[in-house]
Parts: sequence; structure tokens; C-alpha cells
Amino acid sequence: MITLTYQYKLKPNKRQETEINQILDVCRTVYNYALRERKDWLSSRKIEINSCSIITEYIIPADAAYPNYNYQAKNLTIAKKTNPRLKSVSAKSRHENAQVLQQTLKTLDRAFSEMKSLGKGFPRFKKKLRSFVFPAMLKNCLGNSRFKLPQLGWIKIKQSRQYPEGFQAKQARIVRKATGYYLMIIFSSSESVPENPVGKRSLGIDAGIESFVATSTGKLIKSPKFLLLSTAVGANGHSPLQLLQRRLKKKKKESSNWLKLQNKIARLHEKIADARRDWHFKLAHQLCDLTDNIFVEDINFKSWSRGIVRKQSLDSGIGQFINEILPYICWERGKYYAKVDKNYTSQECPKCGQIEKKKLSVCVAFRRNRKHNCSHCNYQENRDVAAASTPIPSREGSKRGG
Repeated sequence: MITLTYQYKLKPNKRQETEINQILDVCRTVYNYALRERKDWLSSRKIEINSCSIITEYIIPADAAYPNYNYQAKNLTIAKKTNPRLKSVSAKSRHENAQVLQQTLKTLDRAFSEMKSLGKGFPRFKKKLRSFVFPAMLKNCLGNSRFKLPQLGWIKIKQSRQYPEGFQAKQARIVRKATGYYLMIIFSSSESVPENPVGKRSLGIDAGIESFVATSTGKLIKSPKFLLLSTAVGANGHSPLQLLQRRLKKKKKESSNWLKLQNKIARLHEKIADARRDWHFKLAHQLCDLTDNIFVEDINFKSWSRGIVRKQSLDSGIGQFINEILPYICWERGKYYAKVDKNYTSQECPKCGQIEKKKLSVCVAFRRNRKHNCSHCNYQENRDVAAASTPIPSREGSKRGG
């Protein structure tokens, strides 16, 4: 099964905008209530049998079941009958979907599952909820510059691209951003698409430190500094983002002026993110024009965001480019995409295959001496270019990515 996600900007009327904000607020209430219920149950089980807290105490019966998704979804169905606020987030007819609040509980349940499996902390309470999901679509919901949603009815959209042919709309998510409301539609098709075959020309790509990526052809591609270049720099040398953040610090929290500045900052961040994503797509197409096969290192970019190059990696969005955008463009254009083992790529000579470890003093001083000097064959090359060239002759059979 193939799934595609298309994003369109919504143009709701006043009634629809009010209903969207109402649904978001009710979903936030349900999320926080369910989270509070789970945390109280877990806190009550931490109390010792022979002692009680002097300040507060969670008194929950010992035989009370853990409030998992099934338990909370059942109680939510019962509460809908008597609570008019919960009942407002429902379908107007039995043929329409009425599972928005259940999807909110599923989101919380996934957060608790990740907390246990990945060792994360407790989910946080939400001051604002930015999105909600319609898990099933209505029949004949696709229209020309409009889309039919449960409870909201026909809603106008800015149809910046045509709907994919041969696909059916299976799910929709409404997202509230600083610049307005957006509709993310998931299209699916039961058709199976064969994997892209291996071509003749190959290109190795290495995520660099001084450059954004380095190619095996010797090209070093530097990333624009999006936080600075996406906004005009003022006469005093500071970007508008810095000036707005300094002004925000002096405002009273939750005041009217504070909220206005927050909205301006959010719009600026959204503009920067759009510029970064646009540059990533253009670069991915340029790389696909050069070759038939693309090989990249299998790197954990989350560790980069916490390491010595965290500022550069977060500003450039290297993880988003390597793991999301480049594989998609390769699939779309019929190019073979694969990830290779990252070990020894910076130590192995791409010409003779000799592995020569770099000294720690050389690795730390990454601003100087970024050259690969092979003592075996005397081959010299930029270290990032040498690392990008290494996987192609020796590791084409490594694990497939994308």
C-alpha cells in the first residue's frame, strides 16, 4: 500500500473557524484530563503501605484498573451523553465520523508507550493543542478548491496542487499555525510499486561539518544560515528575530502585547522553516539529476543535535534532508537510495582501501587540517569528499534505506 500526504491551506468562514477552535479546545481538555487520570493512578501506587504523605495523598482504590486507552475511551462515550461540551465535538448525522476525541486519547496512549520503550519523561499538559484528526473520510469528499469534512461540511482550500490520481482520501488532520489553518490529507492506494532498480551511475553523499553535504565528485555544498538569511538584518547587525525576542522578554507574560509578539515570532519561524524546506527539495532534485544511485551514511542525527555541532545541524536541518526529503525525491524520480554503514568511512582511503585512524588532536581541531592524507598511497583529498567516496566501491551491498 502506498500513502501520500498532501497539505493545503484552509480558507474557513467564521462559523467553521469558530468550530475548529472549539474542537481544538475540547481536545485539549480531554487530553489533559486523561493525562491527569493516568498520573494520579501511578502516583497512588508509589505510596508506602505503612505511611502517608503529610501534604497530599492520592486515594484511589487498590482494585481500580489502570486507565488505559480502552478504559478511558469507554468512559468518554458515557460522559458524552451528559456533558454538552463533549457532545459538541461529534457528528451531526450517524453517517459522519465522530472519533476525533478518541484519536486524542490514542495520541496520549502513544506518548505513554514511547515513555516506556524509549525512556522518555512523562507527557506534558497542553496549554494549546495545534491539531486534531478525522480518522475516516466521507464519500465524495474531494471537490474543486474545496474539501468535505465531518461536522465542518464543505470547506474552501487553496488547492496549490491537484489531488493524486488513483488514490483515495483516508484521513485528514487540521493544523493551526501562525499563518492560518492547514489541511493535511492522507491519500492511499492498494497498488504495489516495485523498488527502484540499481542504475549505472553512483553518487556518495557525506554529511559534513564545514559544509552541508559533500559528494563523491568533489563538490562541497554549504548550507545557507537560514536564521540570518531568511530575514533582513537591521542596521545594528541584529536580525528581526533577535529584536522581537528581546522585546518579548520585557513584556508581561500572557498580556495582549506579549501575545502579539509571540504571534510575530511564530510567523517568522514558520517563514524560516519554509525557506529551509524549499532549499532542501531543490538540492535533492539537483543531486538526482547527477546520478542513478545515491548512497548516504546511516547516522543518528539526534545525537548531532546534542553534540558539538548542534547549532549548525539544527539550523541546516541535515537530519530532515537525509532521512525524509532525499529518500522521497529519489523514490519519486526512480533513483536508487541506500544507507551504508557509517563506521570507518572517514578513516578508509577511497583510492586504496587502507584504514588509517585519525588522531584525536586532529579530529578535535575540525576547523583546521580537514584533509585526508593516506600514508599508504599518498592520496590527498578533502576529508568529507573522501568519506563520501568510500561507500561506493566497497559497500553497495549494505542495508537499504528510505
